[in-house]
Amino acid sequence: MSGKYEATGPVGRFVDTFEESAIAALLGMMTLLTFTNVIMRYVFNNSIIWSLEVVTAMFAWLVLFGLSYGFKVTAHLGVDAVTNMLSPALQKTVALIVGAFCIFYAMLILKGSWDYWAPFADLPPTTGRWFPTGLDYAARGRSFFETDQIPMLSWMRPLEDWINYGEAYSKMPRMIPYTILPIGAALMLFRIVQAVGRVWTGAASSLIVSHEAEDAVKEASALNKGA
Repeated sequence: MSGKYEATGPVGRFVDTFEESAIAALLGMMTLLTFTNVIMRYVFNNSIIWSLEVVTAMFAWLVLFGLSYGFKVTAHLGVDAVTNMLSPALQKTVALIVGAFCIFYAMLILKGSWDYWAPFADLPPTTGRWFPTGLDYAARGRSFFETDQIPMLSWMRPLEDWINYGEAYSKMPRMIPYTILPIGAALMLFRIVQAVGRVWTGAASSLIVSHEAEDAVKEASALNKGA
């Protein structure tokens, strides 16, 4: 199986577009901001004081988007020395069992991500150690926490009334950069479910990286021998 992914359905196509656009935008903005700050520092003897924190936050966003994107393109590494010795039917069974564990793990990550982010957005985290059993409305909000240096943008001022009880922010609230936590976890869960679905339908034989590079080396070696 090649394991190549093709989006199906409006939801899959929307997630593809959103994910790829976000990754491209983050890479572009990180490059532009870093380049601008270098020019400011070495040419004009000045700097954008908040650029490092913004680039760090963007890099964190990029990593979490990359986790889900890796499942989409079957780029995550794994060891298949044992499973390759199994019959195709057993390989599929093992892959589905592994996929079930991955889905369970992704659900735990999603719960933990929401529980960490929610107080910063003045929202209740979930109760329950493993699975959500309700909402903890007694949890102390952290919506007043701000970033260190990122300035508050004017079009975000309504957040002061929505989550900060009318108190003005001097810097951007941490809720904004931390939003990637539940988004990234939800995307990862979605991509794992997609990957397991491809194994279930026979469109792929594994959740890990394909052997396209190895096959290309073998083909090149065969061509060289033929020459």
